[in-house]
Amino acid sequence: MTQKTKTNVPSTTDIPIGFDALPDSAFVREAELVRSGVNPAGVLPFSKPTLWRKVKDGSFPRPHKLAARVTAWRVKEVRDWINACACTAITGGVERLAV
Repeated sequence: MTQKTKTNVPSTTDIPIGFDALPDSAFVREAELVRSGVNPAGVLPFSKPTLWRKVKDGSFPRPHKLAARVTAWRVKEVRDWINACACTAITGGVERLAV
């Protein structure tokens, strides 16, 4: 009988990947986006109810339904939203044109 030996090397599924390291084509789930006690490193500075309120009112990208009980956002769409918010914050909500 062959016995498997356990190594201390984590599998690739055990290593958390930061949002910034994900390709634009990747999908992220709600739990990875919002900050919470479980995930203090979430990329969005608001709660789950606020996320869904923003989706409903159109101020945050709509998620994609990947399966019956799997909803996720494309990383590129979230990054674009974050960049748009950053630009609005910097310009004070006023579009500035180069002259």
